[in-house]
Amino acid sequence: MKKIAVFTSGGDSPGMNACVRAVVRSGIYYGMKVMGVTRGYNGLIDGDIKPLTAQSVANIVQRGGTILKTARSKEFMTPEGRKKAYDNLKKHGVEGIVCIGGDGTFTGAKIFFEEYGIPCMGAPGTIDNDLYGTDYTIGFDTAINTAIDAIDKIRDTADSHDRVFFVEVMGRNSGAIALEVAIGGGAEAVMLPEVSGEVGPLKEMFNNRKRKKSFSIIVVAEGNEEGGAYKIADELKQAFPEIDARVTILGHIQRGGSPTAYDRVLATRLGAACVEGLLKGETNKMAAIVNNQVTLVSFDDAINKTKELPDILGLIDLMNV
Repeated sequence: MKKIAVFTSGGDSPGMNACVRAVVRSGIYYGMKVMGVTRGYNGLIDGDIKPLTAQSVANIVQRGGTILKTARSKEFMTPEGRKKAYDNLKKHGVEGIVCIGGDGTFTGAKIFFEEYGIPCMGAPGTIDNDLYGTDYTIGFDTAINTAIDAIDKIRDTADSHDRVFFVEVMGRNSGAIALEVAIGGGAEAVMLPEVSGEVGPLKEMFNNRKRKKSFSIIVVAEGNEEGGAYKIADELKQAFPEIDARVTILGHIQRGGSPTAYDRVLATRLGAACVEGLLKGETNKMAAIVNNQVTLVSFDDAINKTKELPDILGLIDLMNV
């Protein structure tokens, strides 16, 4: 294999640039030419493909976002779109692909291989940490640190005004961010998509008044089945009119910013593993980290199997006795 391409797709995450850098420099180390695709699958379809050199990826390891840009492509979901992408890859002589993204990215790569046989390796780039088979995804550590920093600041005003703050964090289908942010941020409760019927225990917590603090931080994952932070805050205020409740939605701030050292190292290891996987003839696999060791997981498993949350939810109650 003499020429490969790399692109980022789906939601951006801190550390994607470090991963792109690792792919490019690993490829060059092994004597390959590396092409960069702008805007993910849209770039493949439009032929927005250009050579990357060691200089192209200099001074990006500390940058958030992605220098290759990213997008979600509806056209790539069609056979016609995938045919355009294939023609452009053949035009540039690309023999293998490294895609950096989440389950949607890997689904597209899997279908593309099945139709056209171009080998593909994936690096898990998503702040949600919801891909099966890897302990951590690129960007997760930065996202939770960003959210905890925000909660530390919110705690100051919550304490000053004796208020209850509902802080909504990202996680439409996974409570991974919310759970770790709640524990790391010292929250009194957390609302997760994986756990149902949480409003009842939350009301009980406020009703029995066993809390030793006059203020509270409640972390809510955006995908919680009871509704978002505003809905839950309104329900609590109706039950307890005396409570001074506020809502803060952290939103896309969690996706931005300079990646932590952990995310930079993780992204570098996984990017290099993708290149080495292609050289060994691997395809349709995600480079993953398990017990601090790099391993490969099939796209089928990463996409279709459910990643369980760590068994640490009980720490919320334990720390708020």
